[in-house]
Amino acid sequence: MKTPQNHLCFLAAILLAFLTSCEKELDFEYHDIPPMTVIEGSLDEHGAAVRITLTTPMEEPLNRQPLTDATVMLSDITTGCRTELHPDGQGVFVSPVSGETGHTYTLTVERNGCRYESTSTMLPPVEMLGMEFQWIKMPYDYVAVLQVSFTDNPGASGECYWVRVYRNGELYLWSAINDILAVDGRIDEVLMTSRKDLSEEDDATDLRDGDEVSVKVTPISREMHDYIEAISNGTSNGPRMYSGDFCLGYFLAAPVAESAVIFHPDELTEYK
Repeated sequence: MKTPQNHLCFLAAILLAFLTSCEKELDFEYHDIPPMTVIEGSLDEHGAAVRITLTTPMEEPLNRQPLTDATVMLSDITTGCRTELHPDGQGVFVSPVSGETGHTYTLTVERNGCRYESTSTMLPPVEMLGMEFQWIKMPYDYVAVLQVSFTDNPGASGECYWVRVYRNGELYLWSAINDILAVDGRIDEVLMTSRKDLSEEDDATDLRDGDEVSVKVTPISREMHDYIEAISNGTSNGPRMYSGDFCLGYFLAAPVAESAVIFHPDELTEYK
């Protein structure tokens, strides 16, 4: 049962989610520019993965075919170790090397005479504290809101997080947040999901009985937070995350906290 203080935080988060419902973006959509290299790299406790693509003009279908004609190196600046990544069957450059908290990593990509570099320091992991769906009455219908709870360091301020929600393994929505609403080392992030009347809900956003909803929470830098916000809101292509030759994309070294729940709409209670 929530404490009165948690009720206030939950309500405030719902109002914030309602006012910023544009966070239901499902893919990176870069502003219309000539085809440019896009490098999306990640390193967590399970390994590294780097996807290289080209941007697609907005009037053409999205092309996510990965490029494999590149040399990709991951360097642990803290230890001096270097690892070369190689493409897997899907064209994603991968390595089983695991990241370590507090270490700084540089990703270097060379392709067609161009060189791109990005550096990221792996922040301490968070702990998932729970996930809960509830119905909330809106003027147009009931909406299922998902509260995701996780730890935050009460001794620090300005910490940022990337909350990603998946529906049956596919990216469903995401949110880039900071610790402004943290209370006693806890963050309760609330995300609006599917309407109750599925006939009025888009196939890309509806949730149905039996769907598995999973969440990944990743601590990120302020720069990464600003990048995700810019891309999500469509305001720009975001701050430049790579040095060297110009490209789009990001490199993130960060641990991932995960949790999952099965969506059963008939079992949800209404938020009071």
